[in-house]
Amino acid sequence: MFSFYSLLIGFVLSVCIHSAKGYENNEKVILYVNKVGPYFNPHETYHYYQLPVCRPQKIEHKSLTLGEVLEGDRMAYSMYNISFRVPMKNEKLCTLSLNEKEISQLKEAVEDLYYFEFILDDLPLHGFIGHLEEGGFLPHSHKIFLWTQYIFNIMYNNDKIISANVSTAGVIPVNLNEAVAPFHVTHTYSVNWIETKETYEDRLKKLSSTSFFPKTLEIHWLSVINSAVLVMLLIGFVIVILTRILRNDFARYNGDVDDIENLECDEYGWKIIRGDIFRFPQQKSLFCAILGVGCQFLSIIFGIVIMSLMDLFNVHKHGAMNSIAFLLYAFTSGIAGYVSASMYKQMGGKLWVWNINLTSFLFSGPFFIIWSIQNTIAWAYASTQALPASTIVLLLAVWLCVGYPLCITGGVLGKNWSGNFDAPCRTKHIPREIPPVNWYHSSVAHCIIGGFLPFSAISVELYYIFATVWGREQYTLYGVLFIVFFILLNVTACISVALTYFQLSSEDYKWWWRSIFNAGSTGIFVFIYATFYYLQRSNMEGLLQAVEFFGYTLLTCYVFFLTLGTVSFYASYRFVKYIYQNVKAD
Repeated sequence: MFSFYSLLIGFVLSVCIHSAKGYENNEKVILYVNKVGPYFNPHETYHYYQLPVCRPQKIEHKSLTLGEVLEGDRMAYSMYNISFRVPMKNEKLCTLSLNEKEISQLKEAVEDLYYFEFILDDLPLHGFIGHLEEGGFLPHSHKIFLWTQYIFNIMYNNDKIISANVSTAGVIPVNLNEAVAPFHVTHTYSVNWIETKETYEDRLKKLSSTSFFPKTLEIHWLSVINSAVLVMLLIGFVIVILTRILRNDFARYNGDVDDIENLECDEYGWKIIRGDIFRFPQQKSLFCAILGVGCQFLSIIFGIVIMSLMDLFNVHKHGAMNSIAFLLYAFTSGIAGYVSASMYKQMGGKLWVWNINLTSFLFSGPFFIIWSIQNTIAWAYASTQALPASTIVLLLAVWLCVGYPLCITGGVLGKNWSGNFDAPCRTKHIPREIPPVNWYHSSVAHCIIGGFLPFSAISVELYYIFATVWGREQYTLYGVLFIVFFILLNVTACISVALTYFQLSSEDYKWWWRSIFNAGSTGIFVFIYATFYYLQRSNMEGLLQAVEFFGYTLLTCYVFFLTLGTVSFYASYRFVKYIYQNVKAD
């Protein structure tokens, strides 16, 4: 068991740390070819050797870390012969004889703006397969060119490589419009070694300032301050209004009953439903499972944000974040089991096995279904986004050996350590009839209000997050993200308390499920925004990219529902207990 946990820790370290490598003069520097794909479809990637390019007779792959596999990396040894501090000019790589199918494949790749990624000393090198020239209106010209020579510019300091890039400056491309099979193409390359005074520690800074992809996002303080001010005003207004209203309610309900007029005071409002307010909801097991998984995701989000603030891993690699998020999900499964079983016992539940299994599969089940669909389509497209069988077995083993047992352990502890439900009011045997309410007190209206206000607090930040995850930007504003996340939690709790009060004032005591859906509906607004982003703000297209985008967006919105629904319930729960503890019982 110790070796298993050591392996898991090794996976985390492998995606976080790269050791410095020193080279001797004339020592071979290995260049790996990795992947290609459409520039505007970041998650649609294919192996570089799937294109008709120079490749060795026997393709050898590099062993990859978990984070690199989840990133879609499939590194293989290239035919480039590069030696440390040895310049080369117009070195021949290979000569290809292309048939009609291969020419057509290259034309489609150039028209789809295919870019490639090479890896040299853990540094990614990016470039385009070719380029298009569009000109004129009548007649319209559409020329497709293929790059057959690449220039590698490598900067070094003493025995270490500091940065590298690949260029086509001054290179004359090959016109594919005139290509007729068999079409002979000779690929060449040049290597320039440039000495620099930059240190090895400046590699990441140099990498983040690369010109191939957009530069790192700048801090948008104006939008953050604007959101913070609006949110604080909203929270202040709600607190002041609720405080004044509750003060009047307490004065009315706790006053001396000396006349008939005072007696009639108890015949309306939230006090009249005190005998039903703590009546447990239906589907208790599902209800408790949502709270358990919601608390689990709260801990995961806090963990990821704090690790990002402390710069504990390479945040520019999505695969690294994916692997660490998966490990955090597995190791925090005990939180879900504990919270769910604890609340389930307080509600008098009896189906313990069903409750623990439901908690364990409440998120992992939908995730597995959506991932299976996406992975199957990626496999059909021969994309590197399709996980290898060995990686699937490894992830399944981590879940079966860590996540599921921890969920069971947490459930057992929650069942045994939980006390009785502490309700300030006794629940009547016969439920009270709920009077009809106006449309603005309906569940639909509350869900719209409760979902829109938290969404408005994060709407600005969502663009930058989407531009990073589904675009080419590099997100480094984790301090801002932490502030926005804190604001989101406060807005969710505040609006949940307000909506719960309005619901109780209309003598509707079924607040348990309503409190979850009030703020959980934020996920719907996030999905609407994601659809708008896909159609209007991005250039993504194609079945593979659409399935990946909307599949993982659905899971993200589901996480919003579970997390914010949990925050909303506990805020309402504390509020309900507070007001009924401070009102006199008859």
